[in-house]
Amino acid sequence: MSKKKTDEVAQLDEKKETLGSFVMVKNRAKAFIGWFLAKRSRVVLVLLTLLALGVFAWVKTDKTPEVQYQTAQAEKGTIVSTISASGTVVSANTFIIKTSASGVVSNVYVKDGDSVTKGQKIAEVELDLDGEQQYAQAYASYVSASNQLQSAQNNLRSATASKNNVYDQIKGHENDESFAMIETRTKAEVAYDNAYDSVKSAQANLANADFNLRANSPTILAPNSGIVEGLTIAEGLPLSAQTTTSGTRTGQRIASIVKSGSPLISVNLSEIDVPKVEVGQKATITFDSVSDKTFTGVVTAIDRTGSTTSNVTSYPAIIKLDSDSDQILPNMATIANIIVETKNSVLKVSSAAIQTQNSQSTVRVIKNGQETTVNVETGISSDSETEILSGINEGDIVITGQTNSTSTGSTGATTSPFGSTRGGFGSGGFGAPPSGGR
Repeated sequence: MSKKKTDEVAQLDEKKETLGSFVMVKNRAKAFIGWFLAKRSRVVLVLLTLLALGVFAWVKTDKTPEVQYQTAQAEKGTIVSTISASGTVVSANTFIIKTSASGVVSNVYVKDGDSVTKGQKIAEVELDLDGEQQYAQAYASYVSASNQLQSAQNNLRSATASKNNVYDQIKGHENDESFAMIETRTKAEVAYDNAYDSVKSAQANLANADFNLRANSPTILAPNSGIVEGLTIAEGLPLSAQTTTSGTRTGQRIASIVKSGSPLISVNLSEIDVPKVEVGQKATITFDSVSDKTFTGVVTAIDRTGSTTSNVTSYPAIIKLDSDSDQILPNMATIANIIVETKNSVLKVSSAAIQTQNSQSTVRVIKNGQETTVNVETGISSDSETEILSGINEGDIVITGQTNSTSTGSTGATTSPFGSTRGGFGSGGFGAPPSGGR
């Protein structure tokens, strides 16, 4: 083959090699472009997600808490200090007449509107067999209770005489009593106390027996003086007492006696409150059953001996209402607010403004736009206000409460929405382009 021919073949091979390299580069470029386009949507999505998170973090950190105060002004006025006590009606203007007698009404002696006196006959009942048996049992219980009271009273008289005799023996020798004499005196005192308690118990038993006897009696009497109202019986009407599951007989209501006068309520005072209450203090009284009205009254008696139940001591006080009402019935529940002290022209603030710790009371005052804590001395208080004896002056603005809210600030340090995160995509986060392909 000639040299010229050989050179032409070599040039042709070189062109083929160059063309092959070009085709390979072209194919790799196409592959890279395809790879990039396929990845672009995911890259954009990642960028948008990071951008949203950054904006959210920036907005959230740019919100600053804002304190809003509720305030009130220290002012002069009247404070009424009261204590609250619960109780019941012990003497009302209405008395219910009931009977447990069983039989037929034989006579009715009154009608509605009649004026009667305590103990006056209201009606007569002809007892049936059950009624006679109940009345006989009630009478026997009454006689037994009466005898027990008589015996208890005799024992009390004897114990009283023995105690007085011992006292006479040791009179003038109180400082040099022998052990035997001390023991004798102690026994005499214990015997007297026991006898006294027995009399009290016998009196209560007799009262119950008397009530049961009158309830089963064929003669129905007026329990109090007043006007007859709501008569529900007539001659010939059968009567029968109802018996509960426990065997107790309940009386049947036949009429009411309404009298003039003010009702009495008994309330229980706590150990803390009883020293503050005095006879003559005024009170406001409410009843659950008379929800639309508030009554007034005055304290007429206080039992300062008290009684203890379940380790809780209470002291009964009697309050007489100023007005009469036929809505008030015996044993109704009541709440009394007794006015124990009233002060006029005193400096006072809302009780919500006062904070007490370790027996020191303080208030927070706004002065020149700044909050300042001030020690104060307090006096009496009502349900909502407290007297201030010293520490602040009339017109001072005190804080009674506060609320915390958040608001978006327009100033302040601004941080990157992406924070300080580095290498978020990682090294080679997009991955390596694929090898060339054809």
